[in-house]
Formats: sequence, structure tokens, C-alpha cells
Amino acid sequence: MPQPLNLGGNTPNCAADYRVAVKTPRGHGTSLLKGIGYMKRIAIWILAIAMTFTTHEVVAQSQDGTWIQLEAQPSQTAADTRVRVYAARRDNVAGFGLGRTWYAIVMGPYADREAATDALLGLRREGIAPGDAFLTNGERFGPQFWPAAGATPVAAATPDAVTTPQSTTAQMDIAAVAAPISDTPASLAAQPDETVQEARVSEQALTQSEKQMLQTAMAWAGFYDSSIDGAFGRGTRSAMEAWQLAQGFAPTGILTTTQRAKLVGAYNAVLDGMNLQLVRDTAAGVEVMIPTGVVSFLQYEPPFARFGPKGDIPAQVLLISQEGDQNRLFGLYEILQTLKIFPPDGDRTRRDASFEISGANAEVQSYVNARLDNGQIKGFALIWPAGDTGRFSRIRDEMRASFNTISGVLDPAIARPNEDQAIDLVAGLQIRKPKMSRTGFYVDTNGHVLTDATAVASCDEISIDGSHLAIVTLRDEDLGIAVLQPQDKLSPQSVAAFQTQVPRIQTEIAVAGYPYGGVLVTPTLTFGRLADIRGLKGEESLKRLALTAQDGDAGGPVFDNGGAVLGMLLPKTVTNGQVLPPDVSFIVDADRIVAALRDAGIMAQTTDTLAFMPPETLTLRAAESTVLVSCW
Repeated sequence: MPQPLNLGGNTPNCAADYRVAVKTPRGHGTSLLKGIGYMKRIAIWILAIAMTFTTHEVVAQSQDGTWIQLEAQPSQTAADTRVRVYAARRDNVAGFGLGRTWYAIVMGPYADREAATDALLGLRREGIAPGDAFLTNGERFGPQFWPAAGATPVAAATPDAVTTPQSTTAQMDIAAVAAPISDTPASLAAQPDETVQEARVSEQALTQSEKQMLQTAMAWAGFYDSSIDGAFGRGTRSAMEAWQLAQGFAPTGILTTTQRAKLVGAYNAVLDGMNLQLVRDTAAGVEVMIPTGVVSFLQYEPPFARFGPKGDIPAQVLLISQEGDQNRLFGLYEILQTLKIFPPDGDRTRRDASFEISGANAEVQSYVNARLDNGQIKGFALIWPAGDTGRFSRIRDEMRASFNTISGVLDPAIARPNEDQAIDLVAGLQIRKPKMSRTGFYVDTNGHVLTDATAVASCDEISIDGSHLAIVTLRDEDLGIAVLQPQDKLSPQSVAAFQTQVPRIQTEIAVAGYPYGGVLVTPTLTFGRLADIRGLKGEESLKRLALTAQDGDAGGPVFDNGGAVLGMLLPKTVTNGQVLPPDVSFIVDADRIVAALRDAGIMAQTTDTLAFMPPETLTLRAAESTVLVSCW
């Protein structure tokens, strides 16, 4: 049976897919064709071709001009790379969006179908157009991304011969203990210039591992994102073309011997001076490749064996080793994220018996990998200066591939206490500190937290009790309050019950807060008296306290004798150059808070009971409902 004539099908949303098939009854195709004479079979094929071009013309003439769609890519980054490859060989290359995330690379437009068909056949003969390139009228094209406005055209190159750069040498593999780059495999040694055919012949002599190394080097350089399998298919050829174009070579898709040496040489060059060595630490029970050219052993600070910078590069390596279970593994995962050397921006992955943390900011990039096995937690961390991503990623991958556990685990008593101990250090490492810490308290069972508005005015990130991220859902500048909604689902042990009765002046009150930031893990109660049920100027929305509070107490709940909340403590302010006595503080009245919460759809609890609660009971109540609010 004649096969369909196919001129299309290389992308979703194809504008036209010109196909026609000669169908025969099921089971009788062979006998039917045998019964048709030679001239009739020729007539059938002519009819098929005529039908194809008729369909083609109806669609292609629906808009002015006809295009050749060469290929489509699922991202603009990939499309930008591929369109440059084609533009280096032909002048009339363009790129258009296809909707969603697909992008078409096309040539044209051509004045009519015949011109486009001739051009497509010529491009296929030259090996430029892939076999599934097709003609389209462009009716589904979206915004044009190539050539961009003001873009510099890419000069077309002649693929007959390849110009190679100055010779260089490369190392194919990195030994377990790194050695100077030498003994370059003969297949990658620099050679005189090669033609495309000569490059194809020399490529065929590569071993499987050498082909995989080329794919690895292209992936590291950012041109290849598929399997490292040593099979040079269309994806590998496209990556080679893109690399050649970026290096100023003709994009043939076949690397010459010297180009291969240049590619792998660049891959290995980032390790010059790193002196990667397989370090075996019997105290920690770990062996791993470490860049001994830039770091050296400092000391044991369980659970870490610390390596610090030995030169101009501010790099660090940590070996992790401690006994523990899953709870301790998860605790280490949380603690590491509080350290300054592990920025909060980056990927985090925690599994049942392992975790990975990546972080980066303007100063540092870091990576941690740890796993739990037979009651022991072991791993490593690499901390590297920001901006040197190529070298960082290579060393990280070498450490990850070489990491191995041996017998032994760090003894917690291996390091003696000294005068350098500090509350804001973990094993000698600086904890990441927030910009500001204030107090807040739960106002409903959904976990909404009321706090001081100034505490969350300019935060990149807000956390509750140091571990739960939150967002601001209400900010009332007039009252000075803000409401936070935690990203995690929280179930508070206790929530505030706001007092609706008018309290008696001079009764005892207490504010729950974190006057010392996160130094203490539970809130502190500071006792005082209700000095007035109004502000100094008679403000009905305020109450004045005779109480000496700290900055960290701002945002905390102020309790009466029965544990009901009279309001929220406001931060101390300087007005018109006046500084009030230290024992003068103010709170936002409970009635105003309740009204603002209800307007925001939060149903706060209230009470009109005036009772007495012992200080011990009040302390427990405060601990259940009061939280530390941190602005990062």
C-alpha cells in the first residue's frame, strides 16, 4: 500500500499537516494492488500528490506567504539557541511563539507554495532542514522573538571546512586523587584542522567513556540537558552546534579533534589549583574529595569537622558526623538552615533518611548533603563565594560522587569548651540573625497572629517562632497592628480572649513578650499596672500602662488578672522630640482590635468576665498563645 506523503508533524499546534493516503479494504490491500495495472498505480500516486498540494494550497494561501517550520522547542531559551544555529547558515530565519510554552523556528516567508517547496527540498539536500520540517501559512504564529528589535544578525557560515583554534590539551577523567592535567588521550589531543568528513572519522574512534565525557562537558557548559549515554543523537548534535556557534565555529554538529579538546579542557580547567584530594577522616568516619588547594583542616566542632580557607578564596568544607535517629536528622536539617552560611534562597529536599540544602545570595553559595544509616548521620557541606558557580558546581559534584562512609563517628567530647562559645553560634558557626524580632499572639484557631505593624513593614521574609513562614494579611497603620497568616497549617494550644468589660484603673496587668529576641525560647512576663484607660491626650483607642517594657515586647498581649487580653503593647516612640519616662507604655484597646479583626473576616474570641488567675497559671497561658515574630 502506498505510504502517506508527509510534509509535517514536528510540533504541537501545527498550522498545517499535509497528508494523504490511498486506503484499501482491510485484508485485501495486496490483492487489490496486484489487480491494478501499472498505469492505474501511477494514476493513484498522481492523484495522491495532487490531493496533497490541493489541501496545501487551500491552507497556505489563507494568509500572505508560506513558511518552512524547521522545528519547535518547549522553551524560549532552547529556541534562542537553535534559532542562532540556523541563522548562522541562512539569512531568512525567524522565530515565533506558538502559545503556551512552545516556540517555532521557521524560514521565510516565501511568495508562494512552489517557492517554499523548492526551498524545503534544497534545505533537506543540504542537511539543514530536518526530515520532519513542513510548510505552514503561519496562522498560529504568536509574538516574534527572533530577530529581536535591535539584534545583531548572526553571520552565515560555510560548513565545508571547520576552522579550529589554537591547540590545547585536556584531561578526560579526574582520578580519585587528583593529578596535574596531563596524559591527554590520543583521541582528544590537539590535531591540525579537520574537514567535516575528517572530524566524523575521528569521532568514530572515540570510546564510550570519551563520548560520555563530551556530553558531560557540554552539559556543564550549559548546552546539553539530556542523558549522559554516549549516544550522539539529535539532542547531542544540536548541543554541539550550539557550542560551536558560541565559540565562533561553523555549526556543523560534529566536533573536530581540536574542538573536543577545547571543550573538555574548559571543563577541567576550572579545577586548576583546587588540588582535589581524597581525604579520609577516621575520627568522623568519612572519606570524600576535598579541594585541599583552597581549604585546610581547622578543628573538630561536633557534629562537624571544619575545613577553612587557606588562601584568598573564602571557601569552607564541613564533614558531618554524629549518632542519631530520624528525629535528630530532621533537627539537623532545621538547625543548618538557621546558619548564616546557608542562605534561605535555594532548593530544600528532605526525605525519610536524607536531606539536601542549597542556598545562594550575593555573598555565598552553599550545598549540604546528609543521610542517616545504621544510627549514624553523615554528610558534607561546601560553602563557596558567590559568582564562581562553575567551579562551585564542579567541586560539589566531585564531592557528591566520591562521598563514602567508613567506620567511626565523631565523639561529642573530642572538642573541649573554650571562651569562644556563644549563644548565637552552632558548633562555632554564626547563626543567621533577623533584621528585627518582636512579639505576637494567636487570635483564632486558624493560627492568625496579631503583632506590631512596624515589625513587618520591610521584611523579605517573616517567620513565627523561627520555623513557620508567614505573610501579612492585614496592616492597620492607624491602630499600629498587623495580622500574619502562617503558610503552614497551625493549631494553637490557646488563643487570646479579648476583654470587653472596662477594666479598673490601677489593677495589675502583665505583658507577655520576647524582650531578648530569640535568646529565650519561651515568652517572659513583665508585670505592671493599668495607669489609665485612655492615652495622654484622652485617646479612646489607647490605654496607658505603668510598666517598663523592652523593644522586643512590642506586639505582645497585655493580660488582666483573669488572663483576658486588654490589648496589644505598642512600641515606644519619640514624638516631637519628647522622650517619655521608661515606665510609660501604651496598648491598643481590645475593642478596636476586635472590630478590625472582624472587618478582616477573623472572628476573635471575647469575654466579659473579671476574674483572678495566679501568676503561675497566667505564665502557662501566655506560653501557649504568645509567639516570636522575626523579620528577615
